[in-house]
Amino acid sequence: MVALLTGSAAFSQIHQMERRDSSLTSRTHNLNPVVVTGSGHHQRLKSTATPVHVLSRQEIQEQGIATFDAAITRMMPQVAMAPNSMGSFLRLNGLGNKYILILINGQKLSGDISNNVDLSRINMARVKRIEVLDGAASSLYGSDAIAGVINIITDQPTQQFIAVTNDLRVSGHGQLTENVSLDIHHKGFGSYTSFVHDRADSYRNNDMEHAKGSETDLQPTIAPLFTGYRSHIIGQKFTYNANAHLALNAGADLTYKITDRPDTRPDIGGGTDYEMRYRGLRWNIGGIYKFTNRHSLQADFCVDRFRYGKEYDVATKDYAIGDYVQSKKQRSMEGELKAILGLTEGSTTIVGADWRKDYLTATSGNIKENVYTIAAYAQHEMRFLTHLTATLGLRLTHHETFDQHVTPKATLMYATGNVRLRATYSAGFRAPGLDELYYHYFSVNRGKPQIIFGNQRLSPEKSHYVALNAEYRTHAIAISVTGYMNRINDMVVRKNIDVADATLTMLKREFPEMTDEQATKLPRYSLYQNSDKGDVKGMQVNLSANLFRGFNLSVNYAYAYARSKNSEKWTVLERSIKNAATIAANYHHAWGKYGMNVNLSGRLQSKTYYPDYEDAPGYGVWNIHTTHTLDVLKWAFLEPSIGVDNIFDKVDRRPDSSDRKYALYTPGRMLVVGMRLKLKY
Repeated sequence: MVALLTGSAAFSQIHQMERRDSSLTSRTHNLNPVVVTGSGHHQRLKSTATPVHVLSRQEIQEQGIATFDAAITRMMPQVAMAPNSMGSFLRLNGLGNKYILILINGQKLSGDISNNVDLSRINMARVKRIEVLDGAASSLYGSDAIAGVINIITDQPTQQFIAVTNDLRVSGHGQLTENVSLDIHHKGFGSYTSFVHDRADSYRNNDMEHAKGSETDLQPTIAPLFTGYRSHIIGQKFTYNANAHLALNAGADLTYKITDRPDTRPDIGGGTDYEMRYRGLRWNIGGIYKFTNRHSLQADFCVDRFRYGKEYDVATKDYAIGDYVQSKKQRSMEGELKAILGLTEGSTTIVGADWRKDYLTATSGNIKENVYTIAAYAQHEMRFLTHLTATLGLRLTHHETFDQHVTPKATLMYATGNVRLRATYSAGFRAPGLDELYYHYFSVNRGKPQIIFGNQRLSPEKSHYVALNAEYRTHAIAISVTGYMNRINDMVVRKNIDVADATLTMLKREFPEMTDEQATKLPRYSLYQNSDKGDVKGMQVNLSANLFRGFNLSVNYAYAYARSKNSEKWTVLERSIKNAATIAANYHHAWGKYGMNVNLSGRLQSKTYYPDYEDAPGYGVWNIHTTHTLDVLKWAFLEPSIGVDNIFDKVDRRPDSSDRKYALYTPGRMLVVGMRLKLKY
């Protein structure tokens, strides 16, 4: 929707700038980009009253990044990721996946695997920038926006052209990503077609694991530390600028992913009988009518379908090779109508309404349920007393199960010269998911039975977020310091309950398919309940500078102390990290028709906390990436690249154990090569 919210003339200028940035001229980083996520309308970064972190396509390409996971973890220290076969476990400022709202052009990305949104569905070939808003943002975005919002803004240039692009990246352990796109824009009509193929092999860094119940005896295993996969995305988007006032768009993304794990073997443990297979179809239509430059009306409708299950590649007692058993099927429909109005000089008013309906069918959880949500919201931003800007927002949400909920927001910004001082209060809420409400789940994984019950008496989770920010920003340097506190009440957790004889009788009645042998291996079962309070206190420091012609340096640091309280006991939140930093130094220079870009980047973080397990040690990983630009013809653009990931070969080689977790998943030093070719007519 960015192309629709911005005039075609402005986007033509932006595209021309991008062409110059991609050619042999000296590149500088834009320290004051346009953003939309913090306020709900387009503003320069220094003008928004709510701080937003931005990752541009230029920065992503300079680091040789091919996946969404790598982009946000390499460049944003407040974000952490743990990949596995059930989806990447994402954390933002100490809080996990279910508290993070992920949007594509302002519309929610649905489809989760055990509360982990399938991030492989994000089409990196189309990413223009990634905007990250820390803290509660439910006044604009509704449920789930407690830890923050990640909004992926896609690109569709509007200059008259036909362009074909192929972008290939290859590295060790079978990692390969290829993006192919065809873009056509002519007389207001745009067609943007893309295909993404991404794959990687499974690997482990130690072929031994601790034998069950022993901390000294080791045995061989083939269970992967990193689960291999193959994925495909086919994307198509159409835009039509009918005139200076009306712009329309429609698009769809079809996604497919299957894991690639070692098969079960009789001589060694760690293999599996099946692969996890995921399929998604997401389509949307929308448009904007601009009455004037300051008054517009926007409408969007999106449908997102996602399903996953087990595809057997080893014959078992019950299944043949090729059999597919569906685990979960999800569907969401969402419609939004929003008006952006400039009612008075120096003010912007947003009023809107949205409707959403979610469907869940989970075979393993015995669920077939749906729920709807309707909401109305308003936000008024006004500049007064010359240097002050205030924002007041309010959202009223009606949830089919949890009735009404109100979430306010208030910000105040003092701006003078290059200095900005900001104060923010925002409320958040999260309605329990359909699985947390209705789960009736029994499964056996590697001989271990598991039972989970939903709870229809759950209450919504609620949060209060406050932050203070100080910023100094010019065309050459930007420095920002933020302190914040996020309090969450009625956190929904899975409580483990020991199995007693009387309880076991109840469990066998609820799940008659459970055998007596399986019942003897069931020490406990789980029940969703509201029990915890959450408390996150933190600080962020961000520095970016264009130090001299062609050279940019960025340093980002995040401190987060995340805890939860059950009864009277405070515990550090699982998977939280207290200290993390990212550093990137970039140099670009041109000699005639040849240009070179060198990027050195690193991520450093302290240990990852696991209250019930052994903490994962901290690490520092550095990468170097070079791109070599050749403007061979006016209509051809060639950019080979070569680099090294994990220069100093930092690897966690500890053997697996029942109480051992990991934070570093790299297999070690790897050569990375790539080739980008663009033909433009």
